[in-house]
Amino acid sequence: MITGVDKVLLSPRVRPGLSGLSRFVVEFLYFGLKQARACLFAGLFFLSVFVVPRGGVLGLPRYDVLLFIALIIQVWMLAAKLETWDEVKAISLFHVLGFTLEAFKTSSAIGSWGYPDFAHTKLLGVPLFSGFMYAAVGSYLIQAWRLFDLRIKHHPPYWMAVTVAILIYANFFTHHFIGDFRWYIGACALGLYARSAVVYRPLDRDRRMPLLLSFLLIGFFLWLAENISTFFGVWRYPNQIGAWSSVHIGKWSSWSLLVIMTFTIVASLKHIKASVHVPE
Repeated sequence: MITGVDKVLLSPRVRPGLSGLSRFVVEFLYFGLKQARACLFAGLFFLSVFVVPRGGVLGLPRYDVLLFIALIIQVWMLAAKLETWDEVKAISLFHVLGFTLEAFKTSSAIGSWGYPDFAHTKLLGVPLFSGFMYAAVGSYLIQAWRLFDLRIKHHPPYWMAVTVAILIYANFFTHHFIGDFRWYIGACALGLYARSAVVYRPLDRDRRMPLLLSFLLIGFFLWLAENISTFFGVWRYPNQIGAWSSVHIGKWSSWSLLVIMTFTIVASLKHIKASVHVPE
């Protein structure tokens, strides 16, 4: 069924006579459908976050149920050829990076946030399903790249992009000890990607968007997802222990920087590099 939907989305009928408001509506519809399809893993995973009760299922703790569901979704996407082995390898890297960050942030010495419920599949106080939340971002970018026929214009040299990505990740750890340099790193990213643009095809014509804007938009929706997840008590920040409150808007910048790091990894995939233009 999904592959049939993909064929329709990837091979729309060319409509040269479509213009004005009609073209806007049809392209916006296709844009929304492709976005929803690209969010398949993230959508199914976060749907399970809302559906699985806090008390678990059949005596199995909620975090364990979420891990089982996430594994089933991942295996199904691979078996259905919705993702390739190379893409799964990249997504696995997000698991490792995400878990390492989670273990550090939830440690007793840092305590940035915590997972209050019991689980059999907790390691260093972190439920193993949490890695899939980071992998979901990578999965979305990979799927969107294919569905929208993404091409990147004026991408910075890879060594510069990788350096910024490493600094972004390192700052998540080091800001607890030597100060938060996210705004300096963000300024570097701003200069680095200032000329970069993403060319995408919602229907039968190419559209263009500043790459930096796409980072901010994805980061914003991740911030919204984080608000929903903390509302349902999947994890909590210290100020949410007594009563829930919205996640600070400053986290939007953290998520946007994380998107840049994730994008750098995805853009390094062999079959994706061909669509990335790096000026000489």
